[in-house]
Amino acid sequence: MTLKKLLLTASAGLLPVLLSAQALDPSVLTKPLGSTDAWPTYSGDYSGKRFSSLKQINQTNVKNLTLSWVGKVTPGAGGGGGRAGFGGSPVIIGGEGTADPNAGGGFGGAANIRASILQVGGVLYLSLPDNAWAVDARDGHEIWHYFWKTKGGTHIGNRGLGMWNNYVYMETPDDYIVCLDAATGKEKWHKEIANFNQQYFSTMSPIVIGNHILTGTGNDLDEPGYIQSLDPETGEVQWRFYTVPMKKGDPGVETWGSLDGAKHGAGNVWIPGSYDPETKLYIVGTGNPSPAYTNPQSRDGDNLYTCSIVAVNVETGKMAWYYQLNPHDTHDWDSTETPILFDGDFKGKQRKMVAHADRNGYFYVLDRLTGEHLLTSKFSDAANWAKEVNAKGQTIRDPKKDSIVPGALVSPNNGGATNWPPPAFSPNTGLFYVPTNEAYAMYYLTETDPRGAMGLGGKDETGLGSLGSYLTAIDYKTGKTVWKHRYPGLGGNVGNGILATAGGLVFAGDAGGNLVAYNDATGKILWHSHIGNVSNAPETYTLDGKQYILVAAGDTMFTFCLY
Repeated sequence: MTLKKLLLTASAGLLPVLLSAQALDPSVLTKPLGSTDAWPTYSGDYSGKRFSSLKQINQTNVKNLTLSWVGKVTPGAGGGGGRAGFGGSPVIIGGEGTADPNAGGGFGGAANIRASILQVGGVLYLSLPDNAWAVDARDGHEIWHYFWKTKGGTHIGNRGLGMWNNYVYMETPDDYIVCLDAATGKEKWHKEIANFNQQYFSTMSPIVIGNHILTGTGNDLDEPGYIQSLDPETGEVQWRFYTVPMKKGDPGVETWGSLDGAKHGAGNVWIPGSYDPETKLYIVGTGNPSPAYTNPQSRDGDNLYTCSIVAVNVETGKMAWYYQLNPHDTHDWDSTETPILFDGDFKGKQRKMVAHADRNGYFYVLDRLTGEHLLTSKFSDAANWAKEVNAKGQTIRDPKKDSIVPGALVSPNNGGATNWPPPAFSPNTGLFYVPTNEAYAMYYLTETDPRGAMGLGGKDETGLGSLGSYLTAIDYKTGKTVWKHRYPGLGGNVGNGILATAGGLVFAGDAGGNLVAYNDATGKILWHSHIGNVSNAPETYTLDGKQYILVAAGDTMFTFCLY
């Protein structure tokens, strides 16, 4: 950044704070990303595509992309925040726990912004575990900061906030949803969404659809997964959809060895899904069955509706259709990765589709109205765990690749060929963009007694290296990889996601600490900036007629634009 730019940025902090948060017009949530100035929900719009129609920044001028401002957040109740040199706003403290309110960064750990950051009316809303902020999108100074005193729990990350009118919503690791006033950060209410004593933890970005706040939870032990719909005014439960059978006669119970096994079969929903306003279907991926790595009799069968894409009516909470990707998963390969909704030609017929790149290394395309299978292909070259793809397009595991006493060489490793970092899809290229890791591991069975193999127990895993990590572009019509860009280094999970734009660009962080802009059709690098380990998916929006690119690296936000 030039000295002039530094002085301009610094002087902005001396100006009076005139900006206040604005209410979100609910109609904005139903519009395609880029047709308004906002980024109002987890994926930018309901489709999950992370494709913006903005093209002020394009293949021709992206080389001139320049840093606009940098903002650092300080979690916990004891520190301020905002850009370096700025005082933080007073911290609003809530919560049911007794944790030290001065502990920062997710219960004492390092701050790492994994969340999607909302942008509404010139205000950015972002989160870390136990923390939420409103930040001025023009210069990065804090407007308010809310801190939740936690009971504890798993502070692995927070995926972001939801917004409805003048309220923002945050899940906490100790299983509450908190409703905050968007203008002031003051708490309106909080409600328990899961039983903390049953080892649930909550990281998902709440999704707002009409008068429904949709939440999900995680659990690494043996409790059932579910989606919950809450009233946005009161937080009262409207409906709950369990992803596993809970009583005799429930659909899918015959795919388990016992009802008790099904009721403790996991299938947690911890990444937001996508929404089709035409059918009112919320389409979302479910997690792995439990126990994750062993095969007790209670798990005999396909284990519905774990490792599946399910379509749930948002008004009733009833399932309309499902498609199971991994029958009887034995590797903890959740199918929670973001499903992407789009319309297009498939084999000469116009279809309404949903596409999904799975942690297991395979890519799937379904009809989103019915769940009909259209295509299955392998996008991970290293994936070696499946013995076949059956007539339904499902990947069927090879038992020789389960955790076994002498050890089995398996790819993907536990982290998966891809994971929670969101993919993107460009309707202009017809390409699905996904971060990919080609890693191998040895899986050893260490416990055959089901009592010692609950949750994620019963196995040891030894990593053996990787063929590299990549940004992969897949043609949805054929399932074939069109281009594949290898990131620098020896591989490892890439902890960020993807953004595609109508400017012919794909933005992603690489394993070398760079934010990179690629040609969306060829994968050619057109621009990069070294900012450190990119920790969330890049986003874009317009403000005062200018297009911005926003991304985080650890505890710091970076915004770029053209000058």
